[in-house]
Amino acid sequence: MRKIVLSAAMSTALLATTLAVTQSASAGTDTTQVGQNPRSTRSAATSGTSATQRFVVLYVAGTSDANARAAITAAGGTVLSSNAEVGYALVESSAADFAAKADAAVGLVGAAADRSIGKAPADAVSSADAIEKLTAAERATLAGRSTLKSPARSSREEPLASLQWDMKAIGATASGSYKTEPGSKKVTVGIIDTGVDGTHPDIAPNFDAKNSRNFVTDLPDIDGPCEVASCVDPVDVDDDGHGTHVASTIGSPVNGLGIAGVAPGVNLVSLRAGQDSGYFFLQPTLDALTFAADSGVDVVNMSFYVDPWLYNCQANPADSPAEQQQQRVIVAAVQRAIDYARSKGVLPISASGNEATDLGAPGVDSTSPDYPVDADGNPTEARDRTIDNATCLNVPAENDGVVTVNSTGPSGRKAYYSNYGTEQSDVSAPGGDAYDTPNGRTSPKGMILAAYPANVAKAEGTIDEKGEPNTPFVLREKTKDGKDAYYQYLQGTSMAAPHAAGVAALIVSRYGKPDKAHPGTLTLDPKLTQAILLGTATDTPCPVPAEFTYRRVSATAGEVVSTATCAGTLDDNGFYGEGIVNALSAVTEF
Repeated sequence: MRKIVLSAAMSTALLATTLAVTQSASAGTDTTQVGQNPRSTRSAATSGTSATQRFVVLYVAGTSDANARAAITAAGGTVLSSNAEVGYALVESSAADFAAKADAAVGLVGAAADRSIGKAPADAVSSADAIEKLTAAERATLAGRSTLKSPARSSREEPLASLQWDMKAIGATASGSYKTEPGSKKVTVGIIDTGVDGTHPDIAPNFDAKNSRNFVTDLPDIDGPCEVASCVDPVDVDDDGHGTHVASTIGSPVNGLGIAGVAPGVNLVSLRAGQDSGYFFLQPTLDALTFAADSGVDVVNMSFYVDPWLYNCQANPADSPAEQQQQRVIVAAVQRAIDYARSKGVLPISASGNEATDLGAPGVDSTSPDYPVDADGNPTEARDRTIDNATCLNVPAENDGVVTVNSTGPSGRKAYYSNYGTEQSDVSAPGGDAYDTPNGRTSPKGMILAAYPANVAKAEGTIDEKGEPNTPFVLREKTKDGKDAYYQYLQGTSMAAPHAAGVAALIVSRYGKPDKAHPGTLTLDPKLTQAILLGTATDTPCPVPAEFTYRRVSATAGEVVSTATCAGTLDDNGFYGEGIVNALSAVTEF
């Protein structure tokens, strides 16, 4: 699961190196974007400096863009861009008291801003990779070239279908849901992620470059050198690999190559809001949700969460007033964008998170804020924060109107890393569990196999100079004309969410009606899509006993034992929500 980072305050020097403009096609929305630095946590009011700072300012609902801009100007800010539909602006100011004035201004909810803290450490996203890719030490225990050849299959299956235990678990197979409803090109799924490799041979047939957008500017400080002069990657590029894996799980086509996704016939668009490094800014994410709403997208997949706070609280006593306001703005802004998207026919689907935490009783968070960091990458301002479930949210997983998805392994158990909770869990879906084996040792086959960009494989060193995979976590297939198509095993709630998104796309394909606002496409009320998704999920009871024990044999720590306790009923419980999504039932039983 990736991170969404609050747009940070930026020094004038950094601004000069990363300035770029991206125009959204959303009608009536100015979403001009400026390069942003996510490494920050304190507001200008707290820092006491007069250096130029950057802020996300949220309007009070119903305030006109003109009135909000006037209030921002009066407080000492300059509007760089604004989004009238959702009601926020990206603002620059050198006034040390701008945040305080904006917070008190009529018509403004408040301003969230941070200072630039320079270059991020190289291992800044290693904690996320440690779950999704496993640690380097754990992968090394299975080091060596992949010797797997395309296994035997029926004439109707894709070459690697036998490795897709996840699709079998939800009935998304050639003999299952594909026969009844493979998905329609009149239905669009938006992938709000790090980008999508639209040139991958097992994605390209379903990739809609014309309606894809990149809302971010690469930042050399965190992303490495820009690949293009503008630092704005083309819409069919993914230099991280996360978004490509998600897109492939949702909608890789049936084309005689590699794998097929849950909904192999749907239209896929990349709504890139994540940096190459895997971090997400607030403003591009809001822009992506708004664009999805205005462009006729039916389902969006959101496999990310918000930094610098693991939980965004309304008024945690451990936080400063400026930090409290920052968190309130994050929660309110994301909720505003989600509400707008749903009002336009979009169903948002989110991963629940990989902290193995009961979200209904999170306890003490000692990791936030996770920025700024010292030279070794350790947070310098993290502190113990007692998390109140009633006033603190994991965003966007706990926002209203979002379908939150937990992860399961090959045996059907809740994955060891997956978050859970009776209030927060809507459904569950296969997300992989490398330790879900008879002896608790690592197996890549317990993870999720999906498309992998060749450029990322080269950069990560998982293929050799001849293009051969050098790890069993990566597979290579060949197209009929000899082109390489790579696939990688990953795990996480980020991998579970797209299974649910794919089923939601099948539901719109099966039961949707012509969309008058977007001729030639289908639409379905998100309330109905969600009701069918949850109502046709396979009821899965809590384990017996309810306290489940996980035993993992780690390459670095030996045997690791952990527990998680499930509460609830057969119909709705903390591990599985209303059940494990079922593609076949969704298109045949409603």
